[in-house]
Parts: sequence; structure tokens; C-alpha cells
Amino acid sequence: MVNTIKLYMPLLRAAMKLAGMTPQKIEIEPGTIMNFWAPTRPRNNKKNAVVFLHGFVGNGMMTWQFQALALARKYDVYVPDLLFFGGSTTSNSRRTVDFHTECLAKGLAALGLRRCTVVGFSYGGTMAFKLAESWPELVESVVATCSVPALTESMSKECLGKMGFPTWSEFLLPNSANCVRKMFEVGSYELPRIPIRVFKDGLEVMFDHRRERAELLEAMVIPDKDFTLPGYSQRVHLVWGEDDKILSVGLAKELKEKLGNKATLECIEKAGHIALLERPFVYNRCLKRILASIYDEKSPRV
Repeated sequence: MVNTIKLYMPLLRAAMKLAGMTPQKIEIEPGTIMNFWAPTRPRNNKKNAVVFLHGFVGNGMMTWQFQALALARKYDVYVPDLLFFGGSTTSNSRRTVDFHTECLAKGLAALGLRRCTVVGFSYGGTMAFKLAESWPELVESVVATCSVPALTESMSKECLGKMGFPTWSEFLLPNSANCVRKMFEVGSYELPRIPIRVFKDGLEVMFDHRRERAELLEAMVIPDKDFTLPGYSQRVHLVWGEDDKILSVGLAKELKEKLGNKATLECIEKAGHIALLERPFVYNRCLKRILASIYDEKSPRV
């Protein structure tokens, strides 16, 4: 029987190309290749640039399809696959957020991008925060969706305890169709009735590089003593699902308070952790407002 997701992917790739994006493989260093969906035409500096960083389930194109297609006409849109997702791999043994963002920065530079807004979801949001901290000349502003700058041991323990999972690998690297469904149930406000076959198809195509991804998850959690919230030079826009069962909206409010006047918070009703997929039109309106607040009355940046 045909895998429904494998059947859908060529259609999605065709839609991305029609919207003016093409996949490009960038050699970051020997043994490290990253795949980027990037504007087909060379940058002419007439459009501002938006970079979308996906979470830990699904590649960039699958995660950000509704947003990339909606924004490609007005903005130069870049959608990378993070390492060990989509077409991105590395032979380097480093699994840290620092190494990952270093690769992202080099890849974006190779594509000629010098200034952008970074929109990150969950795991990708942590990358967005690190990019903003380490490469302030690259990052104009951060839009973090259901994401925190770092996942500390205490925060990790609390979140896993509430969800009832012993480890992040148990939750984010499911080994059966029922476990895939459970993962999406936790991530959603209300998961619609979906045939179990779709979850079986997802299990088949979405969870490769399991050992490497487990290493990424292990490296993502850091000791509390090793993290101090940076003083970001950029504005930070937080977007959250009101019913996020993974990273609660309470964490978002605490983060906004710590970030001070440089931060905004918008909550999406009837949405969980995967708010951008559950309520894409509501999320897109929110994102468009944020981007307008960043770029209106400003000339495009290179």
C-alpha cells in the first residue's frame, strides 16, 4: 500500500518550487551537508529575509509549509533541514546546540544572507535564540514559538513528569504507530480523528537517524548552573499555544518577564504545542503582524 506521506511530499515540493523556492545542499565543512529551501532567484535586497527553523518532528518543509507558502511572495524565505532531519547530515560527533547553530550560520552565509528574522518552533526556537546570542549581526529579531532559550535539567524533569515520559527520546522518538499518535495527542489541543494508517506511514518516514537524534536530545538538556539568560540585543516575540502541554504558557509568561521590554507574547486559543500546524491561519495572521512591526517603515536589509 502506498505511504500517504511519501505520496504527499512530491506535491509539497512542487508547491514550494511554484512559490519561488528550491532545495540547495550546502557543504558546511567536510562531512557536514545541510539542505536549505531558499529563494530560486539570487537575493536582490528588495525583500526582507525570514528563516524558519523546525522542531524535533518532521523536516523544515513539512513543519513550515503553511507559513513558507504564505510568506514567500513578500519575503525571501529560507527553510533549512536541521542536522539529521531531511537532507542534512554530519560526520562530526558534536551534537550541541552551539555546533548546530554554527552550521546554520555558515550555511546562511554561503547563501548570501547577512540579516534576517529567525522564526523557530520548539527545538528550532532554541536554535533561534542561540543564533541571536552568538550572531547578533545576522539576526534582526527572533520569533520563538513554544520554545525556550535553553532546556535546563530542572525544566526538563518538570516537563517530562507532567507528560508522563521518562526521557525525551521516549516521547519524541516513538517506536510504534500508537506512540506516534500519543505524541501528537500530547502536542495538540485536540487531535482530530486520523486513521492509524497515517501514523504508521509517519513512523516509516519521519524517524530516521534515531541514534543521532537521541544524542541531540541528550545534548539539548543542560545543567541549571550552566545557563544564564543572555541579554539579547534583538526584540524577541513569543508565540504560544494556550494549551501547550509540553512547555506550558506559564513558562512563556516567566520568560517574557525575564526578557523585559524587548519581548512580546501572543497566545493562540484552542492550540497546543504544535499551534502553527493546528491553527495555521491564526498563526499566520499573528506572524504577519509581528513581521510588519519589525519591517514596516524600514528598508530591506541584505
